Amino acid sequence: MIGVFLDTETNGLNSQIHKILQIAFQILDLSTGELKEEYQAILAQPIEAWEKSDPESLRINGFTWEEVSQGKIPRHVSQEIIDIFTRWGIRRKKAVFICQNPSFDRTFFSQLIDPDTQELLNWPYHWLDLASMYWALAIDKAKQHKGPMPWETGFSKDLIASQYKLPEEVKPHRAMNGVAHLLLCYQAVVGFPERQ
Repeated sequence: MIGVFLDTETNGLNSQIHKILQIAFQILDLSTGELKEEYQAILAQPIEAWEKSDPESLRINGFTWEEVSQGKIPRHVSQEIIDIFTRWGIRRKKAVFICQNPSFDRTFFSQLIDPDTQELLNWPYHWLDLASMYWALAIDKAKQHKGPMPWETGFSKDLIASQYKLPEEVKPHRAMNGVAHLLLCYQAVVGFPERQ
């Protein structure tokens, strides 16, 4: 089974108004943890979209108009992603997406590659989230009196990391930083069963 560990950065939280500014992912074998390929791109957006940016989102991810204006054309990024996913056989029953916040990332990812195209390419519709993985394991441990309930610790990625004595995500919030931290947390929470 293949895992696509994916993160996005955007200029706001509303996918009806805001745009994806950056995407990054790493493709790994979920049994061994072997990295197959990684990808990241900053996407060019028109000034009209940039002017609708939420200042708080830009404060968190640190993007500037200069970076975004020099990004890649979105349709080129879309084709690069399609080519990579085709090369690695990213298809249902053979792969899953794993994110910190899949409901957010999937919505903005669909700005790049629309749901009909994803369906046509038979891409996975399972977008799994780290917080739910942690939640289920934390409750199981709490039932055995081996740890607190997840709502006592919190379950943001940084709070999950703190439970495993891992560092917080590197700032500013850039997509590949998010992917690297997601993988660090995933390895601690779930692990790769055949990793040597």
